[in-house]
Amino acid sequence: MNKPTVGIVGTGVYLPEKFMTAKEISAQTNGIWAEEAVIEKLGIVKKTIPGEDDGTQEMGVKAALDALKNTGVDPKEIDVIICVGEEWKEYPLTTSALYIQDKIGAINAWGIDVANRCCTTVSAMKMAKDMLIADDDVNIVMVVGGYRNGDFVDYTDKDMSMMFNLGAGGGAIILKKNYNKNLLLGSHIIADGSLARTAGVEIGGTAKPITHENLEEAKKSLRLMEPKKMKDRLNEVSMPNWFMCIDKALEKSDLERKDIDYLAILHIKRSGHQFMLDELGLTNDQTIYLEEYGHIGQVDQILSLHKALEERRVKDGSVVCMIAAGIGYVWAANIIKWGKV
Repeated sequence: MNKPTVGIVGTGVYLPEKFMTAKEISAQTNGIWAEEAVIEKLGIVKKTIPGEDDGTQEMGVKAALDALKNTGVDPKEIDVIICVGEEWKEYPLTTSALYIQDKIGAINAWGIDVANRCCTTVSAMKMAKDMLIADDDVNIVMVVGGYRNGDFVDYTDKDMSMMFNLGAGGGAIILKKNYNKNLLLGSHIIADGSLARTAGVEIGGTAKPITHENLEEAKKSLRLMEPKKMKDRLNEVSMPNWFMCIDKALEKSDLERKDIDYLAILHIKRSGHQFMLDELGLTNDQTIYLEEYGHIGQVDQILSLHKALEERRVKDGSVVCMIAAGIGYVWAANIIKWGKV
């Protein structure tokens, strides 16, 4: 008996109205990074920043509603909500998936929050597919979440330039069993736990609680806690791990690099983005460089696919490769064959 297939019904996004420009980022670094360098090296023309009502959970709700509008899916038909929203949210220790479930009227769904940093969406899509295949009672899964970790960035911290691009927004993607369109094929994920505490928000947990003395520092304490260890290790393994994820995901999909038509890639520095395209033999028309949005964490892949569909860069027959990486450290890729089976 053949296993069920899993297809993508559609996507939704939410982007705040406010932006921070390269010039403003430069000013926040006290001129250490010139505006031109922010644009050319870091690849940030501007990035989204949250408005007053743009909480992490609320942006997830708005993206979920957009996905429902775009797909016509009845929220009552959703069986599971996997929330990929960040830990930095309106109220700690609340479950974002359940807040979204209530706000969108998905009264028959159960929900769970998962966290894999900027890799969470690609990881959650694999989890959703595995659920849909394994459980006869699960037919539709929504992967959804919001992101605004840029709140923690200290632009005067020279080690943090790799995170100057952190933006804000929400994304949602709906997967359905035996949809017979837009199939999610192979996925591959690699983790390196030796980097688990090399980066993160240093102040505010049980190890280093917030005090009167460190309150202002705590608000901007997303940092590289072991910068040399992290950078040395990433220089050694990051690109090889990424390409291994891509190649393994392709292999599981009975495809090769030459079959990729579109790369849904997270926002990284411009030279890294171009290197990835060159190595995969892709052109700039086969991806979207998110220089007008910044890096909205795990929302990037959904945003990239969403925009690519709008711009007709992805159409029936296109092979899409989503790639992600998250601090901790995790690398991931999946393959989607767009269009009817």
